[in-house]
Amino acid sequence: MENSLTHTTVLLKEAVDALLDNTHPEASELDPGSCTYVDGTFGRGGHSRLILSRLAPDGHLIAFDKDLEALAEAATIQDPRFSIRHQGFSHVGELAPASVSGLLLDLGISSPQIDKAERGFSFRFEAPLDMRMDTTRGESVAQWLAYADVDKITEVIRDYGEERFAGAIAKTIVARRQERGPISTTTELAQLDRG
Repeated sequence: MENSLTHTTVLLKEAVDALLDNTHPEASELDPGSCTYVDGTFGRGGHSRLILSRLAPDGHLIAFDKDLEALAEAATIQDPRFSIRHQGFSHVGELAPASVSGLLLDLGISSPQIDKAERGFSFRFEAPLDMRMDTTRGESVAQWLAYADVDKITEVIRDYGEERFAGAIAKTIVARRQERGPISTTTELAQLDRG
């Protein structure tokens, strides 16, 4: 299901201003535009494009993203100062020590991921229960729920979803799996509480 909505970067100017205006405050002789920055969550490139527009010719921007659609969007940027890595921001530590002057992280899921049914992030659409940021790696949520035990499901829902009823939800998921087989779609998961 293709959605015609466009993504609007929230706090775009404010985030980029904070990144560039606070570079090496103790080293006023440095031109912030000549430094190297990291956009740890490229998404659809709103922050990256604004950063690039403010960089000097010798500045550089390194972006990270797991999402194949984000990588496709990044490929449209034809700027020698820009590079992207098909990795999560957890790999920022692999960059050379002291090589980066600033890091921007816009954490969370993006609206294009929610709006695209086949990604399996939204309960608004009947879709495979996937929920992976990088659909080329790892297993989908449906695959994981097919074998995960109550304690592990509880831990994930509680720690990542901040859900106070995580234990009850996990028990319902496992009971459903034992009675009728694994949950494979977003709708099946959303309707669990209805029996």
